[in-house]
Amino acid sequence: MPFPPTTPRPAASATAHRAVPPRAMPAVLGDARDRRLWLCIATSTLLTLCLVRGAGLSITGATPFLLCGLAAVALRLAGPLLVPTRAAALPEAAGHYAAFMLIALTGATASYPISALTIGFHDAGLQRIDTLLGFDWLRWYRVVASHPALQWLGLAAYRSIYITPALLLGYHAATGRRDAARRFLATFWLAAVLTLALFAFLPAVGPFSYLWRGPIPYWPDSQQWQIGMIPLLRSGAERTIDFAHLHGLVSAPSFHTAAAVLYIHAAWPIRRLRWPLLTLNAAMLLSTPVEGTHYLSDMLIGAVVAVAAVVIVRRALPDAA
Repeated sequence: MPFPPTTPRPAASATAHRAVPPRAMPAVLGDARDRRLWLCIATSTLLTLCLVRGAGLSITGATPFLLCGLAAVALRLAGPLLVPTRAAALPEAAGHYAAFMLIALTGATASYPISALTIGFHDAGLQRIDTLLGFDWLRWYRVVASHPALQWLGLAAYRSIYITPALLLGYHAATGRRDAARRFLATFWLAAVLTLALFAFLPAVGPFSYLWRGPIPYWPDSQQWQIGMIPLLRSGAERTIDFAHLHGLVSAPSFHTAAAVLYIHAAWPIRRLRWPLLTLNAAMLLSTPVEGTHYLSDMLIGAVVAVAAVVIVRRALPDAA
């Protein structure tokens, strides 16, 4: 029985059965350069925990900044699966901001065991430098204390230290400038390390505690943490680092000043952000003497720390410049 002629089947399209690749999930910690940055941050965090243990201190509570950092880490991990493609930069920005928050948290924590190891206070020398420079901290404080508007504006500007990095890292993620984000974080990390290293040799209670006498008309944001906490840490009377009430104990160098200089340096090449962030961080610098209870000499040393960090990172990462 003859078989009926078969009708030739059309050739399969080259793309008919091509598998549609699933949505790629980027590496959690980014590429090799990101992993090196995270290694530096993790190493400094581990060393801080060793310092805490060596000083006989313990950590309790949870700071809002820690919770914010954990939320950013969660977004970085789950973001590639949950966030629409058009918002794919959001997880990367969250990961970089989590790194920033971890650096800030580690630095504030490390100031406690380092304070316990320090000897004496250097306010007299820092104040002598201010006198030579013609800076009158008491007059600056009295002006702020007598003007509530300056108090509100100064407090807002001083606390903006966490806002500028969010804007910078968000912009870098949205525009694909991963090298710029990485360089900014590396510089911030190095500035924190240098600040803590110098603080070990320059403990101070700050001009508010050292200079002011009489009733207090206005409590700055930094209040009198150094004089209230450092002696207790040295004597062993205080053995707890309460994350719910965590305060940086560094007076010199001024890390707010170092951060402001770094922020302005990072924002300057970005035309859209240059002037808004320059204005914001100039206001933070103006607020630092009172709200941070810093000598002008503290601030000058902080500015030198920032410049040194920029120069070192630029030489260490020339391909990212």
